Amino acid sequence: MTGVTERSPAPLLLLLEDSQRSLLIKQGAEAKVFQSSLTSTFKDDPILLKWRFPKTYRHPTLSKNLTAQRTAQEARGLIRCQKAGVNVPGILCVDEQEGILGLEWVDGPSIREVLGGGAEGVLEDVPISAEGLHEAETPRSVQPAGTAHLSDENLLSLMRLIGKELAKIHLAEVVHGDLTTSNMLLRSRTSNRISGSMIPDCSLSDDPSDWEVVFIDFGLSSVSAFAEDRAVDIYVLERAFASTHPASEHLFAEILKQYGAELERSGKKEKGTKHSIWEEIRRKLDEVRLRGRKRSMIG
Repeated sequence: MTGVTERSPAPLLLLLEDSQRSLLIKQGAEAKVFQSSLTSTFKDDPILLKWRFPKTYRHPTLSKNLTAQRTAQEARGLIRCQKAGVNVPGILCVDEQEGILGLEWVDGPSIREVLGGGAEGVLEDVPISAEGLHEAETPRSVQPAGTAHLSDENLLSLMRLIGKELAKIHLAEVVHGDLTTSNMLLRSRTSNRISGSMIPDCSLSDDPSDWEVVFIDFGLSSVSAFAEDRAVDIYVLERAFASTHPASEHLFAEILKQYGAELERSGKKEKGTKHSIWEEIRRKLDEVRLRGRKRSMIG
């Protein structure tokens, strides 16, 4: 009689189950985010583990295929951005089958927090047991350790940084797919980037030249050179600003101004036309805005 060999649990899954080395810090509909470590406790040499956990409402085969596809798609988007010089977290490890992505830990507040929108989806500093990995936890808010107070000029400098990084993403023919101020982090170039704290370090220099805007969460990203896809990406960010940050029209306008300047500086033309990339994207953005207004009127 032939014995059946049981499949050993994936190493990264075992890491998530180790409460000494992994701490659940955020829960979304599609994924759970952990502060973890490959070498010691989660407070030392932290990395970020993003786990697309199994969805019981899907057929198991479909769920597994979608998980592997979306994990690989996110990794490809990050790698493409890295090669183009975009500030994104470095990839440390990937397990497509289990839906786990290991990323560089980025210490810093989200742009949402910097602009006074508050934190979202963060959990209290309570270790999670192995039994709790598949249960639906209720996220409980944690206030960051004081958000940065920026002058009007520094706020505009920050918007220009966002516009510059977004232009680099689109020039790399990557469409983010979920552009919100929650998916951008602000960190210092010179301070210690790894504090080991799950609460963002909001102590920033007053010098904008010391800042870096890091784009995160490429789970809905795709590769596209079409102006309309880029325009939709920008429109999503514009709507995010309008809904989360009231009276921020001048801030978004500064992002768009810098974004356009970076595209013009690249000298690239839209494929199949004599127009610059920015001219075509701007035209498509006007069309997307018009469609959005019509949908709002119709309801």
